[in-house]
Amino acid sequence: MTTSPGQRRARAERPGEPAGSSVSAGIRGLYQDMIIDHGRRPRNFRTIERATRTVEAVNPICGDQVVLSVQISDGVLADVAFLGDGCTISQASASLLTMAVKGLHEDEALELFDRVHAMLTTEPSGDDSLAEVGKLAVLSGVWEYPARVKCASLAWQALRNALETKED
Repeated sequence: MTTSPGQRRARAERPGEPAGSSVSAGIRGLYQDMIIDHGRRPRNFRTIERATRTVEAVNPICGDQVVLSVQISDGVLADVAFLGDGCTISQASASLLTMAVKGLHEDEALELFDRVHAMLTTEPSGDDSLAEVGKLAVLSGVWEYPARVKCASLAWQALRNALETKED
């Protein structure tokens, strides 16, 4: 049977990983590629004219910053965008956030925040918990690197602050 270069890469063992972990290594590589792509070419990297809410979040430890803008119409996040500067994880997480929450009701977005926050801060208990966050599962390995948790959660904290801020 002939295998493609991609299949061979997915089967290749990574140094320091136990034998038999080639599938998870391949998935980790795919996840890493997606994070790098979103970090280099973030989606919804712009301002929203007449945003309903805008929140700035800064991680003073590493200098990451995000300005998250949300346009809410009848309780639904009609548009979500961000501007900012920071590490690849920070920018990728903000980019993924904008795609994941656009079109959700405010309550649904807050529920997603809770699931993502749990994923970023604790070891996954199984594939079911990752299935609940869809494509955001690419960030699931962050919990293993405590210094990166704040980077990955910065935009999510800004979202929570924006949604918990009541209009006057």
